[in-house]
Amino acid sequence: MPVVLLACQNNTNKSVLIDAKVDQHCYVYSNNKDSASLTVTTNGPNISGKLAYYLFEKDSNTGTIKGELRGDTLIADYTFNSEGIESVRQVVFLKKEGKLLSGFGEVVEKDGVTRFKDLSKLTFDNLLQFTPTACKY
Repeated sequence: MPVVLLACQNNTNKSVLIDAKVDQHCYVYSNNKDSASLTVTTNGPNISGKLAYYLFEKDSNTGTIKGELRGDTLIADYTFNSEGIESVRQVVFLKKEGKLLSGFGEVVEKDGVTRFKDLSKLTFDNLLQFTPTACKY
C-alpha cells in the first residue's frame, strides 16, 4: 500500500510517494484438541508478528516473532512466555500452496537461544500445517 507524505516549508507543498510493501497475513492450525495461531507482517524481506501455541495437556505459549523471509522460507526468533518464563527459540516455516509448514530438526542452545543446528536438514511435513485465515483486527 503506497503511503503519501506531505511536507510544508516556506508555503511550498511537496508530496513524496513511498512504496511501502507492508502486508499482513494470518494463519491457524487446528488438529483435535491442539491449536495455534500465527500473524505475520512483512515489510520487504523483514517479518514480525505474533505466534501462539495451545497444545492439549501441554503449557500454552504466546509471543512474538521477528526475522526474515528468504524466498519461500520464513526464519524467525520466537520470543515467548510459558509458565511465567521468557524463552527464545528459532522457528522456520516453509510456504507451500498458500499454507505454512513448520520445520523440524535437531536443535542446539547457545546464549539462551534455541536454534536449529542445520537449516538445510529441516523436515517440513503436514504435522504442523498453518492454513490462511482472515486477520482479526
